[in-house]
Amino acid sequence: MYISGWVVPVPTENKAAFKGWVEKATAFFKAGGALDAVNGWGDFVPDGQFTSLPMAVKLEPGETVVFGWITWPDKETHEKTMGAMREHPELGMNGTLALPVDGRRIIFGTFTELNRM
Repeated sequence: MYISGWVVPVPTENKAAFKGWVEKATAFFKAGGALDAVNGWGDFVPDGQFTSLPMAVKLEPGETVVFGWITWPDKETHEKTMGAMREHPELGMNGTLALPVDGRRIIFGTFTELNRM
C-alpha cells in the first residue's frame, strides 16, 4: 500500500469551492487507480507551543486546516496518476479549475504503509 497525504490551510469562506475541487480530483484519482481518498475539515486543530499543524501551514485568521490522504495500491499507480494530473485540462498545472487555496503552504508527502490496525 502507498499513501499520499497533505495538510493545507483553506480560507474558511472557500469551503464549498474546495469541496468541489476535491470531488473532481477524487474522481480523477479513483479513475487512475486510487483505492480511497479522504479529506477532513479541521474541527479541533489547536495551536502548539513549539509545533502544530496551524504553525506548520502558517494558518491565518479566517482559514481552516484540512488534513487528507489517498491510498494507492502501489507507488507506480500513484506516480502515473499524479503525472497525468499535471496534464489534466481542469486539474493540472495550468488547469481551468483553480485550487481555492494558497498552494505555497500545502505540506505534501508520500509514504509506504508501515502498519494498519
